[in-house]
Amino acid sequence: MSKIGKRPIKIDEGVEVKIERNIISAVCSGKELSLEIPKMVSAKIEDGQVLVSRKDDEKVSRSMHGLYARLIANIITGVKSGFTRILEFKGTGYRAQVENNQLVLWMGYSHEIKLDIPAGLEAKVVKNTITISGMEKQRVGQFAAIVRKVRPPEVYKGKGIKYKEEVIHRKAGKTAASK
Repeated sequence: MSKIGKRPIKIDEGVEVKIERNIISAVCSGKELSLEIPKMVSAKIEDGQVLVSRKDDEKVSRSMHGLYARLIANIITGVKSGFTRILEFKGTGYRAQVENNQLVLWMGYSHEIKLDIPAGLEAKVVKNTITISGMEKQRVGQFAAIVRKVRPPEVYKGKGIKYKEEVIHRKAGKTAASK
């Protein structure tokens, strides 16, 4: 049995979870997220917890068991507190700002890069950090990856865009190797 899948999912205070047919939805203070559950996985609510189980022991069912348990946990967390990714950028002349629902980046190229902020997400720029937040974990992470891809961190000078918790292992340049 999946270790992740058999773990009960606690329903936070103030979050209302409903299961109708094969759709599970979570509502908290006007925010709502829903998820369609495949036929090979089932979910039920008991004692303020969501329990996820699978119908059979086939390989696809086993993989979906843990996946949908985490997806259900993510929608519960998403409506309650949301998700945030923080990116830091470093480099001479590197700038970023939010205008007209677009993230505008100047990252050392001959032109500015404009990225449309997807609906349901929010982006803020403070000094050299970009904060992306929203209710859906996958969409927040995907947009953060798109922003990071504009100028990935480079290992010699440390310039570029990186996640706040990411560690860039710096390399010594050619002059260090000749000594």
